[in-house]
Amino acid sequence: MDRRPIGVFDSGVGGLTVLREIMKIVPNENILYFGDTARVPYGPRDLEEVKKFVFKIVSFLYEKQVKLIVIACNTSTAAALSDLKVKFDIPVIGVIEPGARASVRVTKNKKVGVIATKGTVESKAYDNEIAKIDPSIRMYSQPAPLLVDYIENGILKGKKLKETIRNYLLPLLAENIDALILGCTHFPLVEGQIADCCGSRVDVISSAVETAKDVEEVLTGEKIAVGTNPKPERTFYETGGNSKFFEVGKMFLGEEIKEVVKINLGI
Repeated sequence: MDRRPIGVFDSGVGGLTVLREIMKIVPNENILYFGDTARVPYGPRDLEEVKKFVFKIVSFLYEKQVKLIVIACNTSTAAALSDLKVKFDIPVIGVIEPGARASVRVTKNKKVGVIATKGTVESKAYDNEIAKIDPSIRMYSQPAPLLVDYIENGILKGKKLKETIRNYLLPLLAENIDALILGCTHFPLVEGQIADCCGSRVDVISSAVETAKDVEEVLTGEKIAVGTNPKPERTFYETGGNSKFFEVGKMFLGEEIKEVVKINLGI
């Protein structure tokens, strides 16, 4: 039995969708969640700048003696995953590789689409990851910044949202993709609307779900699962002053967040 917590972080509250899936699959695990709400969003930022933020956050979680780090942010994964694996002596899981593997598994015509932030698209992280598995697959990527804004503001349905989704997806659907990766942790909240726009011929892949499966696999493989734990602890940290955790926690996580600890990392 390993009672050390799992550390999960994102630039803000979007990573709560990943945490929600982790809690479904490994409900007994203790969790530390960190949202860098003072610097959100990461998507438009330079990846070198994002990497500096990420190393500060992971160092903080490491000092809290976490047993596993989950980067619940596509932009952070693209910016820092490989370097984090070298620097720290605990398992580190990002959201890109699990989603990439799933898309390779389901595509039949070898045409895969990605909707994500500008930073993730420009990093070509999904392109590179999928090319490692099957270089014959063709990738089509679309940044969707407005979609992130709508979800952050609680706009999860309606004509305006539907039209925005449609405009982002049309170029990808025109390429005859048959798999679409939700390359931003916000997007699972509107997965139904995205799937409706795609139609039955496109498999929509949530990186959040696939990442949670990887977490369970690592916990089991490394023999660091907590085992029996009737009262798992969830602790939430943030850097910003105007918390959205209480406002959107239930929407993103599926349950209320009662306390968020404010900290300053000196970034």
